[in-house]
Amino acid sequence: MGLEGRFDEDAGVIRVGGDARQRYHDSRGYGYPLEGNEIALAPVEAAHLLYRGDLDAVVDASSGERLDFRSFAAREPGERFGVRFLVYADLRSRGFYLSPAAEPWIDVPPEGPTDFAVFPRGKGPGDGEIEHALRVISERTDVPAAGLQDCVLAVVDEESEITYFDVSQRDPTGSSNPDASLPDRCEADLLTDRVIVWEPPRDLYEATFYGQPLEGREYEEPTLQCSLLEATYLAERDAIDLEVETLRARGEAVEGERFGRRLTVYTELREREIVPKTGYKFGADFRTYADVESVENLGHSELLIRVHPADHVFEPRDLALDVRLAHGVRKTMVFALVDGGEIEWWSLERLTP
Repeated sequence: MGLEGRFDEDAGVIRVGGDARQRYHDSRGYGYPLEGNEIALAPVEAAHLLYRGDLDAVVDASSGERLDFRSFAAREPGERFGVRFLVYADLRSRGFYLSPAAEPWIDVPPEGPTDFAVFPRGKGPGDGEIEHALRVISERTDVPAAGLQDCVLAVVDEESEITYFDVSQRDPTGSSNPDASLPDRCEADLLTDRVIVWEPPRDLYEATFYGQPLEGREYEEPTLQCSLLEATYLAERDAIDLEVETLRARGEAVEGERFGRRLTVYTELREREIVPKTGYKFGADFRTYADVESVENLGHSELLIRVHPADHVFEPRDLALDVRLAHGVRKTMVFALVDGGEIEWWSLERLTP
């Protein structure tokens, strides 16, 4: 025998009696129990049962109208119903149980603006374990950097395709020659947007990977051409004989306010024993090497880093582009969000549930 639900718009739930608890909640993780065998469903849960033909209709409590899936969905019950239903149905089709990330569906909801709690395969809301905290947006929904959180971000594009991103805080660390020492005030000249370092010790390039040899790969004693970031960092440590203020001023003249943010990130990476190099070829600020022992045995870089101010607002299309590019070159995309001297690190990676 089929069941019907009663739509209580004021409460924002659909109540279903009969044997609904055993049929929907206990066996398949829909809704939350009320008295007896009655359960309450979120609109997206009721819509999925209607869509599958497992629920005969939802009756409007005020008008008595019987709503099938089409008429129920056309009302768009609940905020962002369309994109949330698409993601809910997709994950259900992949074998996951999930529920709204709120009480009383689950006892301890995930923090932050989360839409669904996704449970491990074979488990449901009563098992007390959450696989993913899931946030759903459309491709036209901007994402403020300040609103990033550890979660899975599901982005629904205009053709209803869904892309899942694993968003997590990062703590980049490395072990790139921590014992290597810097030289003492090597002679250097400032050109328009780079610096030439004359007669540096070989280790400055070969062991700690500063600059590039002016002579190319065939050199005996390399003369180094350094970026303004590298040169400013070295000047701050008295490794070259240029004034820090002069280099900072030139960097700001060339890059504007970005230079200060990028220098903050460059410095932090070096202090974390990570070697940052330009990420220009990949459309990023930096590519990074966590374990440099020698440029002769240099492996692939691991991370691509984009530097943004802490109040940056991401567009989902830009996120998709960055993450796809990083994945295509076997790297992880990391965003460094700078607020004065403080940095938050966030990584985004494609996820296939």
